[in-house]
Amino acid sequence: MKPTFSVPKHKSYIEGPPRMVPGYDGLLRMTGMLFAEHIPQVGRVLVLGAGGGLELKAFGDAYPNWVFDAVDPSAEMLTLAASTAAKHSERISFHEGTIEVAPEGPFDAASCILVFHHIALEQRLDILKQVHRRLKPGASFVIAHVSFPQTEPEKSQWIARHVAFGVPDGTDLKQLEHSRQAIGTRLSILSPEEDEAMLGEAGFSNISLFYAGFSFKGWVAYA
Repeated sequence: MKPTFSVPKHKSYIEGPPRMVPGYDGLLRMTGMLFAEHIPQVGRVLVLGAGGGLELKAFGDAYPNWVFDAVDPSAEMLTLAASTAAKHSERISFHEGTIEVAPEGPFDAASCILVFHHIALEQRLDILKQVHRRLKPGASFVIAHVSFPQTEPEKSQWIARHVAFGVPDGTDLKQLEHSRQAIGTRLSILSPEEDEAMLGEAGFSNISLFYAGFSFKGWVAYA
């Protein structure tokens, strides 16, 4: 599928990650490097939660012989992704929906970056299992999202840190408090230990934490 709708106005999806996620560009570069360790010269990569297109652009720029299957539930966000990664359009297939609409593969690698803190906890294990079965044996999977301790007082402390880093300078105190409360109710967050355990339960092995950017964590694991 090639998106054909008008480009959305939500440019915050392009501007937000580099501002809110420490070392975002480095995270994408490291992800590509980890993939390249196991991908042959020509590789097929599954990008789960591809809306916005920043991963597609970064991977496409760095690895001209890779092709991509980009999955996102939002048609509007896929349109933005198509615009962001337009120069790589011939190497990208777009799929509107969740993991169920992704091709069966098998894929040489898969990424799921800044997605899982928006996914209900009870849905995560099934998604991970579905990613796993679409990967070639030994293929790499990179996942990165908000992850911090879920016991008090550490949990509240990390929520405050997450909000303080991500908001623009000069944000008033009421807005900061509103944002802290929203994090506790809108985002789905596990501790790093729970995240790693779930990856193992889904069938992944050799799970390694390779990225820690304040409240964000990133792992590489292998099918």
